[in-house]
Amino acid sequence: MLRRALLAFFGLLLLLGVPLAVAPWFGIGLASGPAQRFVVAPGSGLNRVAADLQRAGVVGSAGHLRLLVRVLGDAAPVQAGTYRLAAGTPWRDIIAKLQQGRTERLSVTIPEGWPAVLVAQRINALPGLTGTAAPPPEGSVLPDTYEYQPGEDRAVVMKRMQTAMITTLSELWPRRSKTSVVTSPAAAVILASIVEKETGKPSERRTIAGVYSNRLRIGMKLDADPTVIYPITRGKPLGRRIRRSELQRDTGYNTYLKPGLPAGPIANPGRASIEAVLDPAKTPALYFVADGSGGHVFAQTLAEQNRNRDKWFAIRRQRGEM
Repeated sequence: MLRRALLAFFGLLLLLGVPLAVAPWFGIGLASGPAQRFVVAPGSGLNRVAADLQRAGVVGSAGHLRLLVRVLGDAAPVQAGTYRLAAGTPWRDIIAKLQQGRTERLSVTIPEGWPAVLVAQRINALPGLTGTAAPPPEGSVLPDTYEYQPGEDRAVVMKRMQTAMITTLSELWPRRSKTSVVTSPAAAVILASIVEKETGKPSERRTIAGVYSNRLRIGMKLDADPTVIYPITRGKPLGRRIRRSELQRDTGYNTYLKPGLPAGPIANPGRASIEAVLDPAKTPALYFVADGSGGHVFAQTLAEQNRNRDKWFAIRRQRGEM
């Protein structure tokens, strides 16, 4: 009865040409303002949310908002979460966002090939979270973009990234090809981390994975520079050339000293690099070297590799890098 009466009242005012009488109600009495963060606590009802909206300066009258919702809105409950709301927003838009749970979406991106120390630094630098995230075990995080909510524990956000890696490995491992030489998901992550650090070109991943697979298959050393650098910087850029003494140091990661995989991953590889080592390209190549354009040139024999390396060194000398 009350609902019908008020609907008739508002309609009558509009028919009489007095829209200004209802405009403050529909705009909730405030001019437009910048969007701000608004939190709806779990278990909050309309009365509490309306009062909080008024205190936050999003609406001018909690009473007006409650009446409009009860008379002209629906009975759907508001959803807990963090929202972006602005003063002057039509009441229907405010309530629709709260009832539909259209919360603020915050996200963080972990690039492919980042080491654990940089992953932890990025998560710990995110504002509005609680706690501190310790660097995770190397290779345990899946690089991707992740959503998070204000107030979440940073360790929980980190755990979400690690769970994504576990899920991805569980999905991809059973689909590995017969050409793959890795014998476990852990070994796949180690080799994928090397592939990730060796090339930034997506089109090369499977070929480089094929080269390293060939070497592992015949017991040849991987000779991968990133494995020498990792113990020195824990995955951060070296910023200089590798020293001869570092090539001769047995760190457990140095693949110039002995055949086989290093002691562990040297970065957090992305899904594409994991897929590459689980389905490497069929290639006769055993060698590769940079070609000066951001990619690599591949070789089957050492003589061919030496010629390619001479060309690369010439490019570096021309650039003043040697």
